[in-house]
This record gives sequence, C-alpha cells and structure tokens, in this order.
Amino acid sequence: MNAAETTLSLVLLIGAGYLLKGKISSKEQRDGIRTIILSMALPATIFIALVKIKFSAGLIMIPALALAFNLVMYLVVSKLPLQALFGLSDARYRTFALLIPSLAPGLSCFPFILEFSGEGTVAQAALADLGNKIFVLIIAYVIAMKWFLNARHGTEERVSVNLRDVLNSLINEPVNMVIAVAVLMLSLGLTYDSLPLFLRMSIDKVSLLMTPLVLVFIGMSVKFTWQQVRTIFSFLFLRAAIAFAVSALLLLVLPVPDLATALLIVVFPQSACSFWPYSHMAAVSALERKQESSHRTFDLDFAMNVIGCSLPFSVLLILLVYTSGSFFAESTNVFLVAAVLLALAVTPALVPIWRAQRYANVEK
Repeated sequence: MNAAETTLSLVLLIGAGYLLKGKISSKEQRDGIRTIILSMALPATIFIALVKIKFSAGLIMIPALALAFNLVMYLVVSKLPLQALFGLSDARYRTFALLIPSLAPGLSCFPFILEFSGEGTVAQAALADLGNKIFVLIIAYVIAMKWFLNARHGTEERVSVNLRDVLNSLINEPVNMVIAVAVLMLSLGLTYDSLPLFLRMSIDKVSLLMTPLVLVFIGMSVKFTWQQVRTIFSFLFLRAAIAFAVSALLLLVLPVPDLATALLIVVFPQSACSFWPYSHMAAVSALERKQESSHRTFDLDFAMNVIGCSLPFSVLLILLVYTSGSFFAESTNVFLVAAVLLALAVTPALVPIWRAQRYANVEK
C-alpha cells in the first residue's frame, strides 16, 4: 500500500469517528474510549515494539533529547515577546507558555508512526516519550506552582505533597509500567518470543485496537468553531514553526541513519499539546478558589480550547509530513516550512499594528 492509500484509509477512520459524534456525545463515553486507548491499546503496542528492538546504551540518548526539546521549547517561548505581540493577558500568556512545550504523542503521533514507519520507529518514539513525560508530569508542575507561589506564600508544604502525587502518577501510568517491564526484559536478554504463545496472542490482539480506536477518537473529538480558529490559529502555527526549526537543527547536527528516523525527528515534536499541564493549572485554580482569591494564574477555558484544537491540527501536520515522501528528511526544507509557518503565525498580530501606524501617519 502506498502513502496515498494509507492516508486515505486513516482519514476514512477519522471521518467515521466524526459521524459517530451524535451517538457517542457524552464526555463519559469519550473518556471511556480514551481510557481503553491509553491503558490497553497503546501500552500493548509500545510493549511489542520495545521488546523487539536491540537494546543498547545509546538508546538512553533518545529520552534525553526529547526532554531537551521540551526545555528548549519552554525557554524559547519564555524569552520571545509573545505577550506584547499577541496582546495576551498574564493568565493567557502563562497558559500558553506551559502548554506549548508539552507533547501528547499517544493520541496524535504514535498511530501514524506505526502505519508509515513500523514498530521499530514506534519503539524509538516510546523512549522519547519518557523524556517528555518527565517534563509534562514533573517540570511543568513545578513551573505552574512557581508562578502560583510568586503571588502566594506559605504553601511550600502543600507543593511537596502534590509533587509526590505527580511522581506516583508517573510510576503508575500503564504506558510507563510496560516500558519499565520491556526495558527489564531487554536487560535480561529476553525478547518478545520468550513470552508464552497465549500471552503474545492476547497482547497482539489488544495492540490491533490502537490505530482504529485512536483515529475514531480523533474524529469524535473535533470541535472546530470559527471563533476558536481565530483565537488559537496563530499560537498553533507558532508552536509548529518552533518545533520544525528545532527538528531541522537536529537533522543538521545528528547522524540520521534512515528515512524513518529522520521523519520521526520531524513528526514527534508536532504531537498535540498534552493534557497534563492543564491538570496542573486546574490544581492551581483549585488552590486559588480555596483561598477565595480573585487572582487567576491561568486561563483554564483558553487552555482547553488550545488542547482541543491542537489534536486535529497536529494530525494534519503529521499526515502532511508522512505523505510528502523524503521532503521533510532534508533540514533545509524543514527550515523553509518553519519560516512559512512563522510568517503565518505573526502576520495576524502584525497587521493591526501596521494599520494603526498607517492611520497615525495619515492623521499627521
């Protein structure tokens, strides 16, 4: 099957999910599907992919690079004058700065990596997600609480307790548990074939659920409105531009062995925004309500809109990369795409400024 046929089959599944929105409309029903994906189908797929790879010490670089990417994204967003450029309130700026570096590859990226590049590349992506998890579960939480404590004092003890809860979440998440088991098996010299046949058959069948379930879930989750598009359009393009630029730098400096790895470097950073920073923002908001404070560190409604729009946006970009052949394997081409997206991101913000200056000159 060529790339066009693969893409068409995946798009049809997304369309089927969209048509099912009326029948699966409640949040509880969608959350049930999401739980099956993240607790069963995705862990099974990642486990199979990991135990089939040849383990080496060099693989440790993969999560380290992913974590470095998160940190670079955060530093870039923090240093750019985005608040003034887009006219953001303090709460929206902090919301934006915490969401932009986060990644949720499980729902937006892994199914396409599996379909276009195979299990070996999925295994690399799963290792990269370990580094990303350290950022979204721990570092993002610390950043959120730091911003909260800049305006509030005397809650350091509460922060340490909550941080332990986040660490427990990191340990207890099914994906992380299967990664730990897979790494342990590899370190002991065991492979997927070392498992009993009945167990392998069960894991294989659960793994087959991932791609169709994720794509149907994406279709059901699409909630585009023109108002949302106008509000979040520039932010998503800016995020994509920064991610493409970082990917281009990695392609330029790293020895990339094959096309699948090159495309992984490009598509993984284009994953949708993670939900975990939102959960940290909600925890901060709960503290503020408990203290009966009118001050808001984050804008939760804005955060949810960004997360909701980032999923289909990321899927479209990832499909574009995979259906473009080897175009995105060249760092020059990726830099060019980053420049185009950057122009699309800042133009809506610069046009009103240009018009205001023009009218001011006319009045003079």
